Order: sequence, then C-alpha cells, then structure tokens
Amino acid sequence: MGRKMSVYKAINKVQTDLAKAGISKSRKNQQGSGYNFRGIDDIYNVVSPLLAEHGLCILPRVLSRECIERQSKSGGALFYTTVEVEFDFVCAEDGSLHTVKTFGEAMDSSDKSTNKAMSAAYKYACLQAFAIPTEGDNDADATTHEIAPRAKPIELITPEQVGQIQHIADAAGVSAENICKTCGIASLNMMPVQMFDGVIKKLNLSLNKGKQNESENATA
Repeated sequence: MGRKMSVYKAINKVQTDLAKAGISKSRKNQQGSGYNFRGIDDIYNVVSPLLAEHGLCILPRVLSRECIERQSKSGGALFYTTVEVEFDFVCAEDGSLHTVKTFGEAMDSSDKSTNKAMSAAYKYACLQAFAIPTEGDNDADATTHEIAPRAKPIELITPEQVGQIQHIADAAGVSAENICKTCGIASLNMMPVQMFDGVIKKLNLSLNKGKQNESENATA
C-alpha cells in the first residue's frame, strides 16, 4: 500500500500546481461558431514541466484502434479514427503506478487522424486525472468537420431482371460484356436497379433496328 501511495502523492502535487492557474481556453476554433478550446500543445507546455518537477511519467499503451472512411459534404474523404488508450501514471521515485484509460476520437482528410486521436486521448486523460480547471463549458477540438449523410445501400437488379436483359441482348446480338462496359459495372448481377429500364429500352431499340435491317435486306 505504501508503494501505491507514492504515485498518488506525485499526481496530487501536479494537481496542486495546476489548480493555481489552470489552463485557459486561449485558442479559438476558426469554423462554425468559433468556440474557444485548449489544444494539445497547451496541455504539453503546462503539464510537461510539472511532470518533470514532481517525478511523474505518463506512458501510453494503445489497446485498440478503429478507422472508418467517411465522406465530407464537399465529396472528399474523411478518416474517422477511434483509439482506446491506457496511460500509466508512474512515480519515478519508486515505480508505483496508476492506470487511466481514455478514448480519443478524431477526423482528418489525410493521414493524421490516428495522431489526432492519440493527442485527444492524452489531452483528456490529463484534464480528468489532474482536474485541470478552466473557465466556461467543456472544451471541444480545434476543427469541425461536416459529414455527408451515409449513402443508402445500392439496390441491384434481381436474377429475373438479369435473365430478361440477357434474353433480349442475345436476340439483339449484344454481348453482356459490352453492356457491362457501357454501364461501368463488373457483371450484370452488379447493375443498379435504376439502370434497368434504360438498358432494356436500348436493347429493344437495337433489337427492332436489327429486325428492320433484316426485313429490308429480305425485300431487296
């Protein structure tokens, strides 16, 4: 029990120093309502010297990571990442530790979403473990992304409709490969249902034109 108490004393010393001034929300979000927030650099700049002074180390351990690609309203890619992270608060004096687990979430349009999620997890682990004071409401992240609604699953044509297309295509002398190439699909089974009527109409036109040509040739 004595060894365990050392890490809590170190955490409390950091809390004591932070309680005097806290970390204000000095940064302003440039999007949306322009709310104020505390960035990860604000946390590092204030907390790091205190950790060194009071012999406390914070060591991260990632338990899980999930990354989902979403689409922004402008049509670009957004990578939404969630990480589950444990932070060991270790007393340098005797190695006693206490583990804090937090989650970090972030979005980015390139390859920084995991980095941002890790920073968010660390930021909130410190804010909550040290009870860092500030004014106003709970803070948010620096950026706000507008996400497009999830697209509805594409409805494909039925096997019966595939057979109908194939039957008319054979009669018109049009190959399934040519139909797929025109529609930009891998196979007839992958045809969206909204394309069906247009494909049938074109195939019937080709079929009727072929019959008309045969009739004219026979007459000649």
